[in-house]
Amino acid sequence: MEHKTNEIILRGTLQALPQFSHENHGKRFFRFCLEVPRLSGAVDILPVVAEEQILGQIDPTGGEMLTVTGQIRSHNQRNDGARHLLIFVFALSIVAEDGEPVNNVYLEGPLCREPTYRLTPLGREICDAMLAVPRAFRRADYLPCILWGRIAQEVSRCHTRDVIAIEGRLQSRIYTKMTDDGPQQRTAYEISALTAEIIEEDLY
Repeated sequence: MEHKTNEIILRGTLQALPQFSHENHGKRFFRFCLEVPRLSGAVDILPVVAEEQILGQIDPTGGEMLTVTGQIRSHNQRNDGARHLLIFVFALSIVAEDGEPVNNVYLEGPLCREPTYRLTPLGREICDAMLAVPRAFRRADYLPCILWGRIAQEVSRCHTRDVIAIEGRLQSRIYTKMTDDGPQQRTAYEISALTAEIIEEDLY
């Protein structure tokens, strides 16, 4: 496996024109969603944040697919006293081009909590893991990952601070959350691992 700390490459269709998101250090950022089909026929709808200067280099109304190269980022947002982990793609480059859909993710970082191993009702093995992927200025992105089968077994035996390298895809998942106002549909984002490698085991 080629080790990259945090890289994602997506190619898909623009769901709607980019909308202004926020301004930071004098730079304006816009947000849009990219529709990326899976081989199964399901479609992942993935949020992307891009600087205005990067968007200015393409024509998003051209009807072509977009190839986005960047990183997966996380942001803790407080809402009504509760914290919500927001997951999105931070675009470093965008190119308008046609081709086959692409959804490739490469991550490497330590586990920031103990992995959780479970079985589906049909007996399929799953392991949930949270990686703290390092970023510049001693920051980190906390990214939820899901592993299957043999690699689920292997990672389930790991512990906090063990370093894992993962190759897979970013996927969206609709779920229902019970709230005081009744059931609400929400979207979760997670990295579904195709391969995983234990790079370094914490010995302390």
